[in-house]
Amino acid sequence: MKKTVKGKIYDPTFMTVVKKVTSGMYGDPAGYEETLYVAEDGTYFLYTNGGAESKYTGEKLTAISKSKAIAWQKENA
Repeated sequence: MKKTVKGKIYDPTFMTVVKKVTSGMYGDPAGYEETLYVAEDGTYFLYTNGGAESKYTGEKLTAISKSKAIAWQKENA
């Protein structure tokens, strides 16, 4: 999944994983995953994906601020 922000294309394949959190097993309709990425230019992204009954019903890549990335890491420590 790629994301365009301010005309620049970002691809998680070429980003660094900072932290990954999973809930449930593969195929669990309530299961989900959250992965925090940082791009080479310092832009942070939160990738979310989940089953039909989870808090993330589908796949999404969202650009977030550094302060939100830090807060997310603290919440998921």
